[in-house]
Amino acid sequence: MDARETTEAFIASAEAHSAHNYHPLPVVVATADGAWMTDVEGRRFLDMLAGYSALNFGHGNRRLIEAAKAQLDRVTLTSRAFHHDRFADFCRELAALCGMEMVLPMNTGAEAVETAVKTARKWGYRVKGVPAGMAKIVVAGNNFHGRTTTVISFSTDPEARADFGPYTPGFEIVPYGDLTALRAAVTENTVAVLLEPIQGEAGVLVPPAGYLPAVRELTRERNVLFVADEIQSGLGRTGRTFACEHEGVVPDMYVLGKALGGGVVPVSAVVSSAEVLGVFRPGEHGSTFGGNPLACAVALEVIAMLRSGEYQERAARLGERLHGELGRLKDSGHVTAVRGRGLWAGVDIAPAHGTGREVSERLMERGVLVKDTHGVTVRIAPPLVISEEDLDWGLAQLRAVLGA
Repeated sequence: MDARETTEAFIASAEAHSAHNYHPLPVVVATADGAWMTDVEGRRFLDMLAGYSALNFGHGNRRLIEAAKAQLDRVTLTSRAFHHDRFADFCRELAALCGMEMVLPMNTGAEAVETAVKTARKWGYRVKGVPAGMAKIVVAGNNFHGRTTTVISFSTDPEARADFGPYTPGFEIVPYGDLTALRAAVTENTVAVLLEPIQGEAGVLVPPAGYLPAVRELTRERNVLFVADEIQSGLGRTGRTFACEHEGVVPDMYVLGKALGGGVVPVSAVVSSAEVLGVFRPGEHGSTFGGNPLACAVALEVIAMLRSGEYQERAARLGERLHGELGRLKDSGHVTAVRGRGLWAGVDIAPAHGTGREVSERLMERGVLVKDTHGVTVRIAPPLVISEEDLDWGLAQLRAVLGA
């Protein structure tokens, strides 16, 4: 093999010419299919992260690739200066999947969160009657909603915030899962409560039972929008189409992304009622690529796949298998905590076995790719198309790494 094609050479070149805003594992992926990836040296790895849920349907899913190829031969971008023939279908079908009325499409998750913030504020001024410049949005500590300037303004993660001020005002942070603190934070100028139904970057934190229904009741009582950031938790990951469904909750607004693009193109959206999204007028908000024909074609196929219920069922069934095995590791003391739902778990590694990063690196050496967060935690989120045999094999590698 040519020396230029080795892992070390690729990484060295990347380090020399790219900003160091990530700390990836030392693997260089060249091809991928389903739940498996192959690196530049021909080594195969089981993907147990799925692009933080962007790859819920696996790498190179044929239905999604074919949908993209067909659209590539027709038209890929018009900008919103013109209508195109995939847009109406996309908006109608996504609204129906969410049980909502209107869609505002964007590209990335952070863009969708920014859109939700702008929507909530505009609704607050135009509909609720909040005095100009006084709108407040309540968020939860340890949140992760993106890395734009406004979004990091309500982050509690020092790495995300440090050296990026001055920060955008208008947000109040309360502890996640603390209904008393949330109730105290809501005032007459509050326009929205923005929450992840399960906090992903924080370590797959599931709120206490009854918390989300209580938030729904509180926001309805106080005429405040309940905005659910389901960018990572939604679209099948937890065994339901949306994580909110586990507690029978329907928010006022869904914020979607990641899996909506099927791992093919970036697609995000805010989905809500006509009353809420109807506050926008032409020119007030937009995105050149938002709702482009290629994105709509892929997302329409994603929506059709979700309508079958197959992927939600697989996530629920295989999730029981995943959490059963992880529970045994907790019972044996090899891990100190396991959290999550469906095919999604945050696993806190017992200190004797090293940090989350060290365990992730040892798993990589055994052909399994996961990612750490917050020191001790390893996140596990394989594609929903993973086979039972591959899931069992991946978990066997985790047992081996922990000496279980």
